[in-house]
This record gives sequence, structure tokens and C-alpha cells, in this order.
Amino acid sequence: MSTKGKSIHALVILMFTQFISGGVTNTKGIVLDQVEKDLGLDMSQFGLVVFIFQLGFTLASVLIGYYTDKKGLRIMTVIGSIVMGIGFLGTGFAPNITFFLGFYMIVGFGLGSLGVASNAIIPSAYPDKQNRMFNLAMGVYGLGMVVFPQFLNFLFQFASWRYFYIGIAASLIAVIIYVTSTNFPDGRAEKIDIKAFIPMLKDAQFVFLMVFLMLEVSAEVSFMNFFPSYLKGLDLGGMSTADKEAMVAGILSLFSVFFMIGRLGVAYLTNWINERIILIVFSIGSVVMIGISFLFANDFPWLFAGAGFFFSTLFPTGTAFGTSISKAGGSALGLIYIAAGIGGGIAGYIVGIASEMFGKTGGFSVVLIFLALMTLTTFFMDTNKSNQAK
Repeated sequence: MSTKGKSIHALVILMFTQFISGGVTNTKGIVLDQVEKDLGLDMSQFGLVVFIFQLGFTLASVLIGYYTDKKGLRIMTVIGSIVMGIGFLGTGFAPNITFFLGFYMIVGFGLGSLGVASNAIIPSAYPDKQNRMFNLAMGVYGLGMVVFPQFLNFLFQFASWRYFYIGIAASLIAVIIYVTSTNFPDGRAEKIDIKAFIPMLKDAQFVFLMVFLMLEVSAEVSFMNFFPSYLKGLDLGGMSTADKEAMVAGILSLFSVFFMIGRLGVAYLTNWINERIILIVFSIGSVVMIGISFLFANDFPWLFAGAGFFFSTLFPTGTAFGTSISKAGGSALGLIYIAAGIGGGIAGYIVGIASEMFGKTGGFSVVLIFLALMTLTTFFMDTNKSNQAK
């Protein structure tokens, strides 16, 4: 088959996996809120679920990146789909919290696996159009973030969360059949060299970046996972539970729209404004936006959606900051994903414990602490002060 044919097949898989990944990532909190009622999940266990998911995701980012470099894109896309399918099928049928926790880590591992594979597809299939295709993939990921909350709000009116996860598992069978029956590109992930971690960890600027990303992902993961429970715990003028669930779906969808607008817009701004300025401005914007939203949560809960614009560029701009001060791009990304995974996992557990001790509002307010510390970190970040050899 022609190179063009291979590229089309790769594009189909890329768009599907990005759509699913965006949707699942943005609706974990909505689903876990349903699981909380179904399996008797308390808030500390809720936090443990988030930790378990992030642990699986982080392990996949490192291990699957290594094996994709060794074994190739086709086989690792299939393996990632199988693992993710097993995870979703297991969580969908989980009879208790123990089974749910075990399979939810597998879901995280599978989602991370497909993420690594997806990132390897574009350089392989579209070497001359990478920027355009990454933007397209980002747009489809955002589309999944917008569509899934509305779909789940509709689904949960007559069906269990279990059908949602089982349905995703079934859809991944189609991915496996498609990848194994077509002429797929033999791409490789960018190699990770563990030895390259040493000069990065000796560079204060890279350490500041890791702290920044740990806090940023902590805030983002905490928001996405605990916002549904937090909002439903508010009075909101005596609003019914069903109306609150519809509002949560609407706010998360609008959050995702702002998220997409922010990412696409700032992608062009980086041509004229350096990364440090963007990180400082958007970090300040995120803490101010969330702070104002907290103050007016009962009267204007839709304000929370505006945080999507400020969150949107923090991780990709921080990633660009890290790769710009390192000669080993693949290793820098590996270390970045490890830091992000640690931050997201620990944060979920912290917020879960805080919610159990101080109530859902008290727990959710920890997001503000993460954002304030993150903003403080940006003032210490400066690529010109990096001591890594160029």
C-alpha cells in the first residue's frame, strides 16, 4: 500500500483514540460520582482511585514509550488497546471497590499506552505536517472533552455507568481489528535514555519545571475529578440532584470549549511571547479565576468553566520549556510525564483525604493551594539560567 494509504489508516486510529482519551479524561469525575453511589465509595477511597489511575498512566508513559521504540507502533497500539479494553471491561463488571481499584489502574495504564502510541503516530505518518496534525489531534481530543459530559448526562438518566465503560471496551475491539488488518506505519516513539535524567535533575531550572508540572497536574486532576462531587454538594438555590448533574455536564463541556480555545490561541502566541511570560500570566489567571469562582460558587457556578482557558496552555507550554533546555527531548518528556503522574496521583489522594476530613468544599479548595504554589514557582523559571549543555 502507498505511504498515503498508511497515513490515512494511522489518522483514523489517531482521531479515534484522541476522541476517546479526551472524553474519558474529562468525565472521570462524573463517572466516579456515580460509582460513589453504586459501590459505596467514600471520599478517601475516591482519592485512592484517582491515585491508582495516575499510577497506571505514569507507568505506561515510561514503559510503553520504551517498548514502542523497540517493537514498533502497530504492536504497541494493539497491546495498548487490549490493556485498556481489559481495564474498562473489568471496571464495568467490578462487584466491589477492591476489584474496581485494580482494574482502574489497568484503565490508566491502557490510556497512557494509547497516548504514547498516538504521539508516535504523527511523526511517523506525517513527518512534514507534524504541527498541523498535532493541532488537529488536540482539537479532536478537545471535542471528546466537550461531547462526553453531555452524552453521560443523557445516558445516566436511564442506564448505569457500567454500560459506558463496557461500551468503550467493546469499541476497542474495532481498533484492534482495524490496526491488525490494515497496512499500518512502523513508527517508533522517541527514545528515553535514563542516564540523560542525571543532568536534568542537576539543573535547578528543570527541577523548578518538575515542581511546576507536579502542581499544575495536581490542580487539573483535582478539578476534573472532584468538581462534580463538590458542585453537587452545594445548595445552589435548592436545585434538584438531576439539575445539578446536568449543570456539571454543562460546565465541564464549556470548560473544555475554553480549554480548546486557549490551546489553539496560545499555540500562535508562542511565536511572539516567550514561554516564561505565558506561564506566569496564565498561572496567575488560573488562581484568580478559580478563586473568584469559589467566592460566587452558589450564585454563579458557571464561572468555573472559565478556568479551562487558563489551564489550557500550562502543561504544553511547560513541556516546551523543558524540552527547550534539554538536548535529550525523549528523555525530557519521560521525566516530565513521571513528574506529572506523581503530581496527579498524590493530589487525588490528598484531596480525597481532605474531603473526608473537611467536607467536599474543604477538600476541593485544596485546588487553590496547588494553583497558588504553582504560580509562585513560575517566577523562578527562566531558560537563560539553565546549566544544561546545549
